Amino acid sequence: MTADLLTAALSAAAHGWHVFPLLPGTKRPALHGQNTCPRTGACAAGHQKWEQRATTDPARIHAAWTHAPFNIGVATGPSGLLVIDLDRPKHKGNVDAPDGATTFAALCERAGHAVPDTYRVRTASGGSHLYFTTPNGIRLTNTAGTIGELIDTRASGGYVVAAGSITPAGPYEPLSTPETAVVPGWLLSILKPAPKPAQTHPAPSPGHSHRYADVALTSEARNVATAADGTRNATLLRAARALGRFIASGDLPRTVVEQALRDAASANATEPQHYYDDVIRRGLDWSITHNPTRRRAA
Repeated sequence: MTADLLTAALSAAAHGWHVFPLLPGTKRPALHGQNTCPRTGACAAGHQKWEQRATTDPARIHAAWTHAPFNIGVATGPSGLLVIDLDRPKHKGNVDAPDGATTFAALCERAGHAVPDTYRVRTASGGSHLYFTTPNGIRLTNTAGTIGELIDTRASGGYVVAAGSITPAGPYEPLSTPETAVVPGWLLSILKPAPKPAQTHPAPSPGHSHRYADVALTSEARNVATAADGTRNATLLRAARALGRFIASGDLPRTVVEQALRDAASANATEPQHYYDDVIRRGLDWSITHNPTRRRAA
């Protein structure tokens, strides 16, 4: 088993993917934590976390994987990867619940594209990992449910269990050759953080912030209402993320934002209203979570 895991780790590294050891039979890093750091070797200048210690160096990989039958972690950030995790429903009794793969296929169809042809790995739970290469200069982070239910992503700050690893739930197995496609543009537009509005003037003072928020609401709603085929979902999600910060700051009520985006989406609809409601909800929840609340005194 150790030889097979070593071969799998070296194979991943040969494709430029930075690997590090996971505890045998688990998905947890095998590296020491900050509190137990010996401050020697790779940590001589300070504690190095798993993302910093992940490597493509065959000598270091040999040294680690000949020591124990470690599973293999791929640090997605240093590897320049975005990995989409398509999970299966946790409640097995609900046979009608779509899995992540079904939801992702539907999302691709709505965007007017086929499911991308890229490297796939079957996970121990029966789900799948889709590997993509991120464009130069683009930094993506981890997400949970941003794209859809049972769809997570791993990028900067994240890792995935590589093919060849084995857990009590089952093995991680490659489903294709390891060639990775570049992240499709329509998917990138969903995952990229919403750009902040350009400011040619100082940020609005409390006395003007409501008007500033109203202008942003009108602009984003217009973008949604005029979005072209294949861009509606991404435009709506981006608008919800951009407007969520005004809810967090207390400048716009959530009900007003939701209704404005619902009306704009309905005016340009190709999907049932509940689909757009879900996109709006996810976008607002994400933005409110990632923007500190700064409500002004009444």
